[in-house]
Formats: sequence, structure tokens, C-alpha cells
Amino acid sequence: MDGPMGGPTEEDFLRLDNQICFSLHAATRAFNGVYRGALKELGLTYPQYLVMLVLWEHGELPVKGIGERLRLDSGTLSPLLKRLEAAGYVERRRSPEDERSVTVRVTDEGAALREKALGVPRGIAAATGLDLEEIVELRDRLHALATRLDAVGPGALDCG
Repeated sequence: MDGPMGGPTEEDFLRLDNQICFSLHAATRAFNGVYRGALKELGLTYPQYLVMLVLWEHGELPVKGIGERLRLDSGTLSPLLKRLEAAGYVERRRSPEDERSVTVRVTDEGAALREKALGVPRGIAAATGLDLEEIVELRDRLHALATRLDAVGPGALDCG
């Protein structure tokens, strides 16, 4: 419904379908569903796949470094790493220099899994129906959005 000047009314701003956060949430859930199917053959969940992507790209990393890259705290990350270790894909080691620090590296089995995963990004890209240029533009815009929202920080908005 239009307001007196033809634009959206205050009530329009509170409609679920007008919320960018809900559009992002719905897209994330849809992505997770597509990834669930694509990763089933690999025996990985989506969060486990993200951990493996980080390790395939960076090699051995401290748990803290993995968490920073994935925006996950150690309470969420530790169970993922335990399951990946039990599957034989990664190995965790305490740092000899600092007993509190644990590093994670890909095993030979984890490296072999990388070869099987090479088709996943291409399949996901095809599922989006977007061409490469559109995917890159969307990714860049979402990255910029996340950067701006991170700069705002929690509790910084005055919504009253």
C-alpha cells in the first residue's frame, strides 16, 4: 500500500517480505539444501565442507585461525573438527610452543577428498542459474554488506 506521497508506508517496512535479512536467510537455507545434496556423496556437512575449504587453501592452521576465517567460535568449531578427525580427514595437534594452541592439518585422506570435491563449486554455480559475472558481483556485494554491518557492531543502532 502506498503512503500519502505514493511511497511505502511505515507498515510496509515491517512486512516480512520487505526485509533484506529475511531474503538473505531464505537464500542461505536454499543454499544449504543444495549443498546438502552435493556434499552427501562426500560424507560432509556444509560446515565441515567450509572447514575443509579453509584447510585446503591455507594448509595447517591454528583452530583460532580457522574460526576467524569462518566466523565460528571454538565451541561450534571443536565438534566439527572432532568429527572430521574421526573420519580421518584432519589431524589436530597441540602446539609445542603453547599448549593452549591447537593446530589442524589435512591428512592424506583429507587431501584425496579435495579431488572428489572439485566439482562441487561448479555444480552449485549451475544451480544458482547465474553466470560467473553475476556470481562474482553478488559475492562482492554481500562481502561489502558484511563489512559495513561489521563496522556498525552490535548495540550501535538506536531503533527507538
